[in-house]
Order: sequence, then C-alpha cells, then structure tokens
Amino acid sequence: MVKVPELFGSMVFDDATMKERLPKETYKALKKTIKEGAPLDINVANIVANAMKDWAIEKGATHYTHWFQPMTGITAEKHDSFINPTDDGKVIMEFSGKELIKGEPDASSFPSGGIRATFEARGYTAWDPTSYAFVKNETLCIPTAFCSYTGEALDKKTPLLRSMERISDEAIRILRVLGDNETARVVTTVGPEQEYFLIDEELYNKRKDLIYTGRTLFGAKAPKGQEMEDHYFGSIKPRVIAYMQDLDEELWKLGIYSKTRHNEVAPAQHEMAPIFTTTNLATDHNQLTMEVMKRVAHKHGLVCLLHEKPFAGVNGSGKHNNWSLSTNTGRNLLKPGKDPIRNTEFLIFLAAIMKGVYEYQDLLRVSVASAGNDHRLGANEAPPAIISMFIGDDLEAVVNAIIEGKSVVNNEAGNMDLGVGVLPDFKKDTTDRNRTSPFAFTGNKFEFRSLGSSLNIACPNIMLNTIVAEELSQFADKLEPVEDKQSAVKALIRETFKEYKDIVFNGDNYSDEWVAEAERRGLLNLRSMPVAMPYFVAEKNVKLFTKHNVHTRREMFSRYEIQQEEYGKVINIEALTMIEMARRDIFPAVSAYVQKLVEACNAKKALSASIPCDAELAVIEKLSKLLCCFYNKIEVLEEKVNAAKGIKDVAERALFYGEEVFNAMNELRAVGDEMEVSTAAGYWPYPSYGELLYGVR
Repeated sequence: MVKVPELFGSMVFDDATMKERLPKETYKALKKTIKEGAPLDINVANIVANAMKDWAIEKGATHYTHWFQPMTGITAEKHDSFINPTDDGKVIMEFSGKELIKGEPDASSFPSGGIRATFEARGYTAWDPTSYAFVKNETLCIPTAFCSYTGEALDKKTPLLRSMERISDEAIRILRVLGDNETARVVTTVGPEQEYFLIDEELYNKRKDLIYTGRTLFGAKAPKGQEMEDHYFGSIKPRVIAYMQDLDEELWKLGIYSKTRHNEVAPAQHEMAPIFTTTNLATDHNQLTMEVMKRVAHKHGLVCLLHEKPFAGVNGSGKHNNWSLSTNTGRNLLKPGKDPIRNTEFLIFLAAIMKGVYEYQDLLRVSVASAGNDHRLGANEAPPAIISMFIGDDLEAVVNAIIEGKSVVNNEAGNMDLGVGVLPDFKKDTTDRNRTSPFAFTGNKFEFRSLGSSLNIACPNIMLNTIVAEELSQFADKLEPVEDKQSAVKALIRETFKEYKDIVFNGDNYSDEWVAEAERRGLLNLRSMPVAMPYFVAEKNVKLFTKHNVHTRREMFSRYEIQQEEYGKVINIEALTMIEMARRDIFPAVSAYVQKLVEACNAKKALSASIPCDAELAVIEKLSKLLCCFYNKIEVLEEKVNAAKGIKDVAERALFYGEEVFNAMNELRAVGDEMEVSTAAGYWPYPSYGELLYGVR
C-alpha cells in the first residue's frame, strides 16, 4: 500500500528538507531570498549547495543539471557529475555555490529569433530559488532561468517571473488605496488541467505520422467515435488505471499535486488535474508532468499523445489554466463573498481584469496560438478563436446594477434539492459553468480554457499577469492622488464596467449568432496562428511589455520570429511526412489491392465467362480514379512545400504554410481517407482509427 504522505515530495529538496538540513541562519537567509527577492550571499549558496548535493546523493543522484525552459516549448538540461579528482587518482563528490547559482550551457543552438548568432555560443542559466530542486533519473535538477550573454531572456521562465513581480507590485498599490497596509506580496496561482490520449505503443510504432508529428495525417473515421458520450467520466480500463496509479506516484514523488483523474470525452482520452500553486511552480510542475506522462506510458506499453488534435473527428486535447490572485496572508482577491456588490476589493480587481481582457484580447489569443491548437480552437470541444469573458448571471446582474446605479437583491446560493430522499442537499454555486467560454469566472478564479494540451503555460500567464498589472497600474495612478478614495473607487468601477462590458458573454460561444454579435461588438476573430501573431508586436503591446520590464523590444520581436518559424517548420514536417506516407506506403498498397482485384476478375473469367465480377470492377474503377486523383494531390502538395521554402519573409512564409500548404494537405488527406474505406484491411499499411482509439483495454 502506498503511503502518500511519506511518498509526496520525497524526491524534492523542499522547504521541510531545507529546514532539516540547513543551519538555522542559512535557512533564514535562503527564505528571505525566496520571499523578498533579497540577494543570496555566496557563502550561504555554498552551504546550500553542499547540503543539496549530500541529499541528492542519498537519493541516488550522481549528476546535477540546470533545468530550464528554452523557446523550444520543452525543457532542457545538460548533466555534470559531482566528481572532482584527488591527488591520489581517486575522486570526491563536490558541488559549489557557484555551480548552484550559475551555469553556462551553449546558447547557439536554441531558438533566439536573431538575438544570438550561431557563433555567439555563450548563454547563462541562473538558479530560481523560488522553485524547489528535485532528483529525476539519478540527476539533481535545479530549476533555472536562461539568458543570453547580453542579458536578454532566451526562455519562458524569466519573463514569467518578471510578470509575477509586476502584478504583485501593482496589486499592492490598489490594496493600499483600499486601506490594506498589511499585505506584503500578491501572488498569482494556477492549476492547469492536463488532457491527453493513451494509445498502444505497438500500434503507434506502425504510424509514421504519429512518430514524426504527434498526430494522424491520414485516417478514416472509426464506425464509433464519441457520439454515444459513454467515455466521459466512464469506468477506467484496467490498463489505463494501472498507468494512472503509476503516474500519480511518480508525480507525488516530485511534489506535484496530482489530484483528479478521469476519462475525457473522446475515446482513449483522459485528464489529470492538479491542486493550484504559485504560477512559476505550477509552470515547472506542468512541464514535468508532461515529461513524466510520456515516460510512465512507455513502462506500460503505451504512448501518451499531447498533441492538440491527434485524431480528426473526435475531441482534441486542451489545458485549462485556472488563474487567480492571492495575498501572502492567504486571502483570495477574486472571491466575491456573500454579497459581491458590497465587496469593493473583489469588484475593483474584476474591473481591472474585464478592462484588460477587452483591451488586450489579441495578446490572450496570441498566447495560445500554435499549429496544433489551430486544429482545435472553435471546434466542439474548445472555445472559439474569439476571446470573451463569462461571469455568470448573478455576477452579471451585479455588474449591470452598478452600471445603472441600482441595488440588487443578494442572490446568495441556496440549497439544491435533488428530489430524492436518500440524497443529501448541498450548496448550489452562484453560477453554472460555461464550457464554451474562453475565459470563464468559476467562483474564485478565472478558467482560461483556450490553451492547447502541449503548451508551456508560462506564455498565457505572462500575458495575464502583465495585462492585469497594467490595468491596476492605471487604476492606482488615478486613485492615489484622490482624497475621497471610497467615492473615487466606486466611480472607477462603475465607469470601467460600463465601458468594457462588451467583452462579457454568458451564452453559447459555438453559435453562429455569437460570431456575428462579436463582430458587431468589435471583438477580434483571429482564426489562425499566422493571422494572430503580428498582433503580438503591435506598438501598443510592445509599449505594454517594455513599460513593465517583462520583455524588451528585442525579446518581443525575437519571440515573434521564433513562433512564426516554428509554425512553418511544424507544417513543413507534417507535409513532408504526408508525402512520404502517400508515395511510399499508401499508393503502392492501394495499387497492389487493385491488382489483386484484377487478378481475381481474370481468374473468374478463366473459369467461366458467365461468372460476374461487377463488384470487383466497380471497386477497381473507383480506386483507380481515386489513385489518379491521389497522385495529382501529392504533386500539388509537393509544389506548395517547395514554393513555401522560397519565401524569405517569416510572416509571409507562415501564412503560406497555414493556408496554401495546409489546404493542400487537407485535400490529399480527403482522397487518402476515402481510399482507406474501400481498401481491404490486409492491404492498408497503417492501423486504423478504430484500432488506435479502442486498442487499449
């Protein structure tokens, strides 16, 4: 039996371990650095490093690494052993404070968007003491930030930490205006729900598209998809529950608060949800979670797919980013209370968020833009590309009452009577959930639902933190000089709600009517990543990030270039994979099947001219025409890929890939999928959708 309290965090150099192993004064100095951002003395660092090394060796570690998050979207690590030679030809295990604080990985081969040339190799990793070190694969992993020799951020952690500082500073200014003189720090917290698919590893290894791209590029729909709605929250299959149990244990060892597990809507799709924690720690944990998910799956003969849309025709996978604001004293600033209309603190933060989402809806859309997520946004399982806010009927009534200067009846949630005597009554939430909304208020947090399943959550949280910091800054600038702050705050809240309420929509975000209504309201509908990405470097957004020192102008344009290049590379790899599959596998397979049918017809005729082969001839004719069309579509796709490579401008190239190449891929797939349903299973070169989606029992 697993003893969870003992297992949890056993591979983490966490607060309890530091308190146990560090001298009292050293522990205090380190905690001051973590809580207040105070500089860490090298002597303190040496003591911490030695204790960390001894602990890691006890856990089986032989190496250490600075674990960081470059612009690739995944994590990176370079391992160094603890060994140092002695005069007698032996070794001792050493680890210094200098090695703990700073590393120098080669920066030349990571995406930099022009910040670093290939010959300019030096980069630095700097220890992030706010995120605990951990042991993984016999290696001490030290979470770090990653920057260039010239100081620009080359990672996703550095701007995230900057944005967390900014929103804390500006939130405290507002709290001071409201009379709170005790709060010393405001933290953003996140709980990212993670969706994923599990398929049989043996079947996966027979699919080039899954191996190279993470999604199926060909595949006719299975006879059964998700239309029976029998997989969602259904009984978990034995092989899957064994995986989930193993996954939980591995995550718990790493101090990751894995809380909830269940089947998702699509067959073979599942979800893991953690308990929320501070945003930078949640980001580290989510990157670790995705890595561990894949590793544990392999142990069970499975493959974990984190692509946003691995299978056409069934739901794709997202990641719900539950974002909130809390004080260092534990007060949730987004908790409305029993009577939200009288909760000035909640209302002013709600107003800032509403204004921020309206004014910077483009940035929120950009933050979730990727080649994979373009397949998913706007489909039945995901919010549309239009950014809006859901706040629920009760809270909307409060907002409207404030705008109109009226009172509102306190509609505190009552008991829910289920009408069955043996079932207990329970408290009803003040609002229902809206699964179609991109940005939904869910009681004491906002659920940003547009994230793709493979995304590094640092990106949307950098945007959210910076956007809200800006609005709070504007509010504080207006309110701080005013003597009658209470009246000024109420007036500001009313004015903000009135001006920016168009961002609020509590209805069905999937409806055609909403698309038309959103256009009438002036809301953006950025349908694809190449269309959305130029908004990132719009002058108003450059001013936003540079004002708050979250990004430099150069960092912004480098990220713009990196993401455009990555998008083109992803589509290019997919297109080349399709061409190879089509030319080398599918065309020969279908041709061989047609030949077999021809031979069958000829054999029948040889026996007797009266034996009919009308059925065979019909299939031969159909597949022969499709083969001809298929060949032509391959040629067209190849021409489009070659044309894309000749486009020098990164934005134009991404747009060409997203429109011309992607459309050619869809046309080729349509013909291939039609041939699949008419070709004998023994001839088709790949496992079918039915086998993939229902192959794990």
